[in-house]
Amino acid sequence: MQLNDLRSAPGARREKHRPGRGIGSGLGKTGGRGHKGQTSRSGGSIAPGFEGGQQPLHRRLPKFGFVSLKAMDRAEVRTSELNKVAGVVTLQALKDANLVGQHVQRVKVMLSGEVTRAVTLKGIAATKGARAAIEAAGGKFED
Repeated sequence: MQLNDLRSAPGARREKHRPGRGIGSGLGKTGGRGHKGQTSRSGGSIAPGFEGGQQPLHRRLPKFGFVSLKAMDRAEVRTSELNKVAGVVTLQALKDANLVGQHVQRVKVMLSGEVTRAVTLKGIAATKGARAAIEAAGGKFED
């Protein structure tokens, strides 16, 4: 037996449907599209969400929420990420280390991971847990 002799088992592969190719195929004449109407035509499809002129669900439901503009210029930093910045941690130092984006104006340190070195934070806010962890590692805060 050679590779060119290999064949699929009978019935393992189904032939593809060819609509509109005779009544014996089960999809002859109208090809499973029914009679007349928009969806029987070529290119005849309706937009997703269209409900036949009835007010669509996405317009019946009320709007909610909003996009906070504060989120665009604020960022959070984990305590474990402070190990990547040596010595004094300022906003510019965090930007230089690529820990926050260039558009960020305010940073807050969150407790997540361990602080392995003593760092001094200047002008950066921190949660109670993060503040305790940083001070326990010998770090300090300056305003």
